[in-house]
Amino acid sequence: MKIALGSDHAGVAARRQIIRMLQESGVECLDLGTGEGQPADYPDKAAEVARLVADGTCTFGILICGTGIGMSIAANKVCGIRAAACHDAYTTEMARRHNHANILCLGARVISADDMERLVRIWIDTQPEGGRHDRRVAKIHQIEQQNLLNP
Repeated sequence: MKIALGSDHAGVAARRQIIRMLQESGVECLDLGTGEGQPADYPDKAAEVARLVADGTCTFGILICGTGIGMSIAANKVCGIRAAACHDAYTTEMARRHNHANILCLGARVISADDMERLVRIWIDTQPEGGRHDRRVAKIHQIEQQNLLNP
């Protein structure tokens, strides 16, 4: 498993803490920044991580901004991405189990770094459910394909 991580300036400390935790668990991480004191626009980081997940370079992505919302909106513009802004254990588990999310978006201004670590563990440990959820995820892909053909 290889996870691409990126953040804007609001999520630098949390991103670094999560990378340490993941690496200690044996997960390969690709840190796409941003650095301390360096302003960054969240759409740029979201696109960078999302493209690496979409093209298969990385298995998953984790994006951190102030709320997680902006990152999820931007990342979801990349074909093949299912980015979810999660804020608790339930939304995190359901994002993977039901929506097969491949990018986890977190908010550094609304979730503590320790709680983010817990959510990352839940997200990684949760497997997508099949059945009706596969059918629904396939419908998401159909919408994506229709939009590519008829923008």
